Amino acid sequence: MSVELIKEIKQLKKEKNAIILGHNYMDYGVQLVSDFTGDSYDLAVKAMKTNADIIVFAGVYFMAEQAAALNPEKLVLSPDPNAGCTLSDSLDVETLKEFKKMYPKAPVVLYINTSIAAKAMADYIVTSSTAVKVVSSLDDDVILFGPDANLANYVQRKTGKNIVKVPPNGRCLVHASYTRQLVDIARKKYKGALLMAHPESPLEILEASDFVGSTNQMIDFAKKSPLKEFIVATEIGMINALQINVPEKKFYPLVTTETCSCARCPYMAMVTLRKIRDSLMEGKHIVKVDPEVAERAKRAFENTMKILEK
Repeated sequence: MSVELIKEIKQLKKEKNAIILGHNYMDYGVQLVSDFTGDSYDLAVKAMKTNADIIVFAGVYFMAEQAAALNPEKLVLSPDPNAGCTLSDSLDVETLKEFKKMYPKAPVVLYINTSIAAKAMADYIVTSSTAVKVVSSLDDDVILFGPDANLANYVQRKTGKNIVKVPPNGRCLVHASYTRQLVDIARKKYKGALLMAHPESPLEILEASDFVGSTNQMIDFAKKSPLKEFIVATEIGMINALQINVPEKKFYPLVTTETCSCARCPYMAMVTLRKIRDSLMEGKHIVKVDPEVAERAKRAFENTMKILEK
């Protein structure tokens, strides 16, 4: 982490009236220069409310696309447009069209980890923290839900709805690597620590956990819990967000990069301080979304917001 880079980025933000939105999985230095940190939904809302002229999205590309769709009048930059997502890549428009033909009356609820083209075909866009509430509120029994199969299983258990997975086997490459054996090892190593898991994790992980929630929900839970030590079953960058927001407590990743390469999302790791600096300085990697696609995606996002505001 470069102190000089951090200073340079903060100065550039002032000069250009820019803000940086940093996902909870970002590296420690990136979170330090971010004006707001949070999960995908939280940051999308922040993007809609900002008075800044420039939004730099320190996260993977689908997040920057979402910000651009919701803010067509602002300049949205992606520090590295090649920072993809296995979940987003798992659902293409043609696959979604086929499922919509098979279930013409079923509402389409898409996890925010999708391309903007897929979002434009959705009725609702959710995150791990909002999926259960949104699906529960719908009158329909059959729901098309994608692209994360693990989150779909979790939502089905919580709501009792008939969840059709689109596609059937969409997975986050990090969470899909978790096994019950890893939980048993961590429990022995960190005796007495409470296990928090992200709902993108396999069912066997969720069943073994003490708390299941989104990245923001993990932070809130850790703040309020009387316990002082936690095992965290999600992308290892989340440890940074927890340590910044709850510095008086200890957090241990379920797996580390030393024991498993799956601990760190390679796409999240692509967004660095230097790339953020270059993007701000040179106005590099402008994110553009077709206006018609953006409008349809925005409508789905707003449908979700209406439910959450009730």
